[in-house]
Amino acid sequence: MADTSASKHSSPAGLPIAGFALLAAVTVFWGVNWPGMKIVLGEISPWWFRTICLAIGGGALLTISGLSGNRLRVPAGDLWPLLACGVFNMVGWHLFSAYGLTLVPAGRASIIAFTMPVWAALFAVPVLRERVSLAVFAGLGLGMAGLGVLIGHDIAVLGSAPVGSLIMLGAALSWGFGTVLFKRFQWQTPVATIIGWQLLLAAIPVGIGALALEPFPDLVSLSTSAIIAFAYVLAFPMVFCQWAYFKIVSMFPAVYAAIGVMAVPVIGVYSSLLLLGEPVSWREIVALVLVCSAIFMVLILPKLRS
Repeated sequence: MADTSASKHSSPAGLPIAGFALLAAVTVFWGVNWPGMKIVLGEISPWWFRTICLAIGGGALLTISGLSGNRLRVPAGDLWPLLACGVFNMVGWHLFSAYGLTLVPAGRASIIAFTMPVWAALFAVPVLRERVSLAVFAGLGLGMAGLGVLIGHDIAVLGSAPVGSLIMLGAALSWGFGTVLFKRFQWQTPVATIIGWQLLLAAIPVGIGALALEPFPDLVSLSTSAIIAFAYVLAFPMVFCQWAYFKIVSMFPAVYAAIGVMAVPVIGVYSSLLLLGEPVSWREIVALVLVCSAIFMVLILPKLRS
């Protein structure tokens, strides 16, 4: 059963070290995920890409959960919360982010998507009644300043090609609300089982959309780079990170969990430079300093003080 008692903490000083280890792993794996997805989406259409990701990710998580001794049956009390969270965390996030990534560079897409912590922090106030401390406000301000440095240069894009940026913003809103909604419910089911079923069930409507809108991809003709990138996306972001992120959400207050992944777009930008040749300017460097300062202020400084 997911432990939701962490929401009562006003600082991360008493939170488990395991949560910080998971947070670090998720940050790295999700950061590298963005250029990986960009490579795959160059050869597979968004609907089929997400259908395959959701189906394999969900099936793998349920298999791992079952082999770990967890029950796979979902109690009646968890069914509707599972479906509601799945709409935002899985269907909305995965479709919007895949389509947005086909229209904007991978580094920039990750930056817009990871405005999610702001939306999660705002949604958490009315939905979870979480109190936001001065340190959290300062951390959010620093983190958003870092994102603003990067996004500000691309504001002109909203005038000439708004679709990609707006779709990525929709992904951030969907994920932010889904994160808070997941935290809202008292789950009786293990996290791995919950997320596995959310992924697998989300594959049904997305798969129907794929059948209706796009031809089945020729997987045999995929390039070597696309195969490697696809294997990475399935193993780490779709299986490990999906489980780990919501495990983090169950351990940390929603706002801390959200702020903790604000370094993902920075890693996304630099990994896109290395893997795709996307340029890095002074904006990325300033953003790195601001985002890391936000993480230090909210997650690390309180532990040092304690």
